[in-house]
Amino acid sequence: MKLRLLSGGAANGLVDKVRDPFREATGLEIDGDFGAVGGMRDRIAEGEAFDLAILTRAAIDGFVAEDKLDVDSIADVGNVPTGIAVKTGAGRIVVPDGEALRDLIASADALFCPDTEKSTAGIHVATVIDRLGLRKLVRLAEFPNGQTAMAALARSDLPAPIGSTQMTEILNTPGVDFVGPLPSPYDLNTIYSAAIAQHTTVSEAARIFIQLLSDPDRADLRRSVGFT
Repeated sequence: MKLRLLSGGAANGLVDKVRDPFREATGLEIDGDFGAVGGMRDRIAEGEAFDLAILTRAAIDGFVAEDKLDVDSIADVGNVPTGIAVKTGAGRIVVPDGEALRDLIASADALFCPDTEKSTAGIHVATVIDRLGLRKLVRLAEFPNGQTAMAALARSDLPAPIGSTQMTEILNTPGVDFVGPLPSPYDLNTIYSAAIAQHTTVSEAARIFIQLLSDPDRADLRRSVGFT
């Protein structure tokens, strides 16, 4: 038996960190899919079977209202900033304000990012580009989620590519470095929460899993993978 998890990509690294203690506590493995929050939201809305979801708090609240998630099981996992990434070895880059952000994006060969219609970070990146007046100048390299976007950035042979997605996905990808969060007023901080499906058959194991994710004593672990 496994715990079936549908999750935004932001939680991938953290879930990997608690797989072993979860198995030790329950004897179960985690069968997890990670991707754009919009895509996960569509799958739940269409009736896909699952035991637990980790999504933005707004998405979780929406499914509670539709009686798909147990309101009493909700736990906030933490806040995740959307940030900037470069290939490992690109050198030190500082982006303290909007002007520096505009210059960095304008000078890049391509901006690697997740889906600009379904992913939390991708939607925001598209908005930022529009606000900076760079829509016609920047070459967007879009991928299904932040993890695949960062993996593609790491493999890129372009001279000066950059990436933008959630901090957790940057830190969880070998070959890219986290430059920093998007500067104000272009920043985005997203609360992710976990909740148990109404019709799960492994509710006790799901509660143990949520405890492992959100336990105050594991705050250092969450920070290490990008939750602030």
